[in-house]
Amino acid sequence: MPFMIISRTFKFDSAHKLPFYEGKCKNLHGHTFKLIVSLEGNIENKSGMIMDFNEVKKIVEQKVLSKLDHAYLNDIIENPTCENILMWIREQLKQEKKLKLKKLVLCETEDCSCEMEI
Repeated sequence: MPFMIISRTFKFDSAHKLPFYEGKCKNLHGHTFKLIVSLEGNIENKSGMIMDFNEVKKIVEQKVLSKLDHAYLNDIIENPTCENILMWIREQLKQEKKLKLKKLVLCETEDCSCEMEI
């Protein structure tokens, strides 16, 4: 069966401040983050899918969104830069063996994001 990549996009709202940064972001502020989770794999014969999008949603909501949405990120991550938040997300999702992670993208604003190939 063909090898493909699928992606599902999520949004969550959180507040943070960057304690080691000199500038506006040193102060408390919030974002509506966009998280894109990409998986890779072969299409299963029977289902015709790499993984059911609803199953991806369930896992990401349980492992990530339930902890980060409407949270103060500094209580979870010491220095919650976009990069450090994404590394934290990767650690949460790596624990789920069903997910064949390919890439994660975290958008802090419409113009600023970081991404990580797994």
